[in-house]
Amino acid sequence: MSQDLIRYCLATADNALILGQRNAEWCGHGPVLEQDIAITNISLDLIGQARLFYQYAAELIGDTDEDKLAFLRTEREFNNVLLVELPVNDWSYTTLRQYFFSQYQQLLFEQLSRHSDPQIAAIAQKTKKEVDYHVTWSRDWVIRLGDGTTESHERIQYALTDWWGYTGELFKATDYETSIIGTLLTDIYTKWHEAVEATLQEATLLMPEKTFMHQGGKSGIHTEHMGRLLAEMQYMQRTYPNSQW
Repeated sequence: MSQDLIRYCLATADNALILGQRNAEWCGHGPVLEQDIAITNISLDLIGQARLFYQYAAELIGDTDEDKLAFLRTEREFNNVLLVELPVNDWSYTTLRQYFFSQYQQLLFEQLSRHSDPQIAAIAQKTKKEVDYHVTWSRDWVIRLGDGTTESHERIQYALTDWWGYTGELFKATDYETSIIGTLLTDIYTKWHEAVEATLQEATLLMPEKTFMHQGGKSGIHTEHMGRLLAEMQYMQRTYPNSQW
């Protein structure tokens, strides 16, 4: 049970950390100053979530800390979903990915806030207000772009086609997830799909047909982009070991 709990905490933290790192790449490059600040703040929220789960995992493991878990593990030791690690340089791709992930987190944390493990429940309760804002912000952008100009509509429709095949992994439970949260991912999938479908309809976007769902990230099998992301993110800690931040 403890090993499954450790893996679950690490995987949950990995999702938040890696997406936070990707979103942080927009700092100074957002379409307007207000949204530049918004996406940067969302990055900080995600990294804060990661810290809470890493701290709990470190407590369970012993003889480690949050920095080692974030900056000294290798690519194969990360268990984040593939969706969060892929690079993007298009605002429509970024906001749609954030919406998919935040809608998933909102439903997940709502249930985790009542988890039997008091630390898991406390973290979920603490972070849910942030996630509620993430959903509102990203959903508004999906609708704004989808129901906007011809170009914005086309761009986010392309993003929807490309991203859809990476959403399935969010809900495909691993053994360690089943051990800690049972059938929760199956239970929240229907609500997630309904919420996403309603948003896409309001955005005048076409729901993709059934497609192949990529997976592997939860088992440590990543895309070529993951190693490059870690090389940049972990550079300082690996170059100057035991640095104090």
